[in-house]
Amino acid sequence: MDLFEAKAKEQIRKDAPLAERLRPSSIDKFTGQKHLVGKNGPIRRMLEKDQYPSMIFWGPPGSGKTSLAKIIAKQTKSHFVFFSAVENGIPEFRKIVQQAKDSRKFHNTRTMLFVDEIHRLNKTQQDAFLPHVESGLIKLIGATTENPSFEVIPALLSRCQVFTLQLLEEEELLKILENGAKIAELQLCADGKKTLIGLSRGDARTLLNYVETLTHQFGAANITLPMIEESLQKKALLYDKGGEEHYNLVSAFIKSMRDSDPDGALYWLARILEGGEDPLFVARRMVVFASEDIGLADPAALSLALAVKEAVSFVGLPEARINLAHGVCFLALAPKNNRAYQGVEKALSEVKESGPLPVPMHLRNAPTHLMKQMGYGKGYRYAHDFEEAKVDQQHLPDAIRDKKFF
Repeated sequence: MDLFEAKAKEQIRKDAPLAERLRPSSIDKFTGQKHLVGKNGPIRRMLEKDQYPSMIFWGPPGSGKTSLAKIIAKQTKSHFVFFSAVENGIPEFRKIVQQAKDSRKFHNTRTMLFVDEIHRLNKTQQDAFLPHVESGLIKLIGATTENPSFEVIPALLSRCQVFTLQLLEEEELLKILENGAKIAELQLCADGKKTLIGLSRGDARTLLNYVETLTHQFGAANITLPMIEESLQKKALLYDKGGEEHYNLVSAFIKSMRDSDPDGALYWLARILEGGEDPLFVARRMVVFASEDIGLADPAALSLALAVKEAVSFVGLPEARINLAHGVCFLALAPKNNRAYQGVEKALSEVKESGPLPVPMHLRNAPTHLMKQMGYGKGYRYAHDFEEAKVDQQHLPDAIRDKKFF
């Protein structure tokens, strides 16, 4: 590398966002996720053995997914390749595969493929990864803010270890904030630090972006709370689709409807929408609620919930909030009955306990002569041959013939 190249690299480093310049270079400098990288954390143990499997990092934005992957690559001397699920496709992946083969053949180097927003890959793209992950040619680390159980195909998911990253705690964010402020030569008052940490919503990248914004506007100065309020516009309410607060708000929303409280349900609906949630997610929860909590008490509830889902798809936000509010109020005020839900839960529990019990002979279909000779369908009584199409006959396996689920 000549002098000009060195100067160019140094300038690029200086021009990089503060969050990039502060990215930790080793596991000991990594902040947060102690359950993964602490003294007895599984990722630390892997690094100590210089081995790691393909993994999925599931966690909120700014929790350290990319930084952790880069640290693993560096400490295991793996070639780190960044792959954007939004910008890249199968042609780029094929080039990466060939490069991985060359790296292994000529340099005996492992290749780590870091897939940012892996939940955005379609099934065909995910299928293309399978053979190379399975063979070990590529160590895959996928980063996602969405539940991988729903967003990653089962075949790929089964070949990866899933690690859940958590929202950073206040003391961890404070450490990151103070490091960033020191580099930016920014002086922050105690209230200012607390405000910035609150606005960051547990996202370290967002927190450092705030520091950088303040630096650009005020330079190396003593930053007061009014200066922060002037510089930073109102941020969205705390709502991370992959973190605990997401589940807390959804739980409050469902339980308000279950308790027949439209005021509470509307409030939590507003919080969820204001937080940026996909309105179709809300509509899907309402469809489930209609059967789980209202059920037989008002069969029209399911039809209305499905109609809301269609309306949301057709109209979209912001007007779809009206359709959602309509459905939420109806579901909250509707009578409740969860007997159907409880019944299927009991039946599922029985199936898991007693296993695949045989179907009674009289209930079996007999499409062939041999099956009829064996007694398939013998003794079956056709309901429509009886008054009001009702017939009293055994419908459960012999071992549980007297069980009641409903």
